[in-house]
Amino acid sequence: MPKSVCRTIAGVLSVAVVAGCGGGGGGGGGVSGGATTSTPAAALVWGQEAYVKAPNAGATDQLGYSVAIDGDTMVVGALGEASNQTTITNGSTASADNSVAWAGAVYVFRRSGTSWVQEAFLKAPNSGGGDFFGESVAVNGDTVVVGASGESSNQTTITNGAAASADNSAASAGAAYVYKRTGTTWAQEAYLKAPNAGAGDDFGYSVAVAGDTVVVGAHSEASNQTTITNGTTASADNSAAQAGAAYVFKRTGTAWAQQAYLKAANAGANDEFGFSVAIHGDTVVVGAKGEASNQTTITNGTTASADDSAAAAGAAYVFKRSGTTWAQEAYLKAPNAGAGDHFGESVAINGETIVVGASGEASSQTTPTNGTTASGNNSALEAGAAYVFKRTGTTWAQEAYLKAPNAEAGDFFGASVALSGDIAVVGAPHESSNRTTVINGTSGSSDNSAASAGAAYVFKRTGTTWARQAYLKAPNAESDDYFGISVAVSGTSVVAGAQRESSSQTSVTNGTTASADNSALNSGATYVFRYR
Repeated sequence: MPKSVCRTIAGVLSVAVVAGCGGGGGGGGGVSGGATTSTPAAALVWGQEAYVKAPNAGATDQLGYSVAIDGDTMVVGALGEASNQTTITNGSTASADNSVAWAGAVYVFRRSGTSWVQEAFLKAPNSGGGDFFGESVAVNGDTVVVGASGESSNQTTITNGAAASADNSAASAGAAYVYKRTGTTWAQEAYLKAPNAGAGDDFGYSVAVAGDTVVVGAHSEASNQTTITNGTTASADNSAAQAGAAYVFKRTGTAWAQQAYLKAANAGANDEFGFSVAIHGDTVVVGAKGEASNQTTITNGTTASADDSAAAAGAAYVFKRSGTTWAQEAYLKAPNAGAGDHFGESVAINGETIVVGASGEASSQTTPTNGTTASGNNSALEAGAAYVFKRTGTTWAQEAYLKAPNAEAGDFFGASVALSGDIAVVGAPHESSNRTTVINGTSGSSDNSAASAGAAYVFKRTGTTWARQAYLKAPNAESDDYFGISVAVSGTSVVAGAQRESSSQTSVTNGTTASADNSALNSGATYVFRYR
């Protein structure tokens, strides 16, 4: 799948091409294909604002594997970055060292007017090979959270401050790091670990932040618990491999403490609960792309189906906080739930609205459906879909079923989703057109000459009706770039990551262009688009 498997291609576990992830870089690009929809000259349109590269861009860094944006602050993860640095660099530089493969790094960029510049280069104080620091990122105001699912310490407590454990006895237990900005200076505020940290839990695979609350997903956590634990503890049971868990942390002053340990009401082996997480205010959403029930309706309340007849159909769970107590509010399923849909692979929330991605959904539909239904067609394997849900009071209902205008088998539309107000963005990292310009309107390219170049789609809600607003492509789109592997949105700004983009450029280009160079395979890039 786009995240859990594709990160291995460049050499962590295998150098072979993995099905569904595409081959090596290069190819495609240059010629636009497919239909276009014109927009009146006076209308507001989406256009590229910047092409963002790391100052130490190197082969296999995979910049753009994760992205986040809040206002004029953007955070970009490069889980393959290989420097041995263990300190933060405030400013526009970054280490050129390449001695620690897949240690990972995160870059903070700041916008002034329409110009983006790097503000900081974040590294873990216990940075080590294979940590995947930057696999997930989140930002809210002056707080950044970074996940590192490959981090291997056996620590089971939180460290408030700038330190982190150097132990490496619990392979891929995982960790998350909190950073705080004062003025233009970033410093580590906390090192978060699960109280039941165990080898292979992948704690930090997903992260989210809102105000003083952080959520961290551990999709490979293995307890069979089916209830929420409010407080600082977590189950030590390991009888349900990859059932998954999510952990809520709360900041008081500058000190972080665990507030809750979230589990699915129907937790089962291989559900991967915690593969994705999102938070807004007192509401948390957790995706479980491996959940296997055949239910096709929403359950409002604290229960969930025990059926396991639809392998990896997927589910999403909504949790609500009252005071300091968390409880499940809803169990979300797709109305066309089917085996292998991976509903819950990505989740996003803003206010009373949730978007859930299902990259394995297989309908050939090419239009959005407003309402509570979805196509039962299964003729386009892994075309993908996204679903919008709306809360009224404490009741959730589906509002729309989103599809790409050029939906085709293997596009993985829904591998990433983002939401801000009435704008939803959906990434399709395996979309294959060679188009290199944005289409404002409802159409997309039908070209398929650039395998896995990738695309992102913008949808806009008016009242209760969702419609496509734009089809975003990179100006240097080429085969296997995976543009759209990650997406983020804040206001009228959209960010899309392309983890396998291969230029050796080491600076930000403010404007509408991007490098055509391909000499740094899978160095990665990020693109900023703005509506104006």
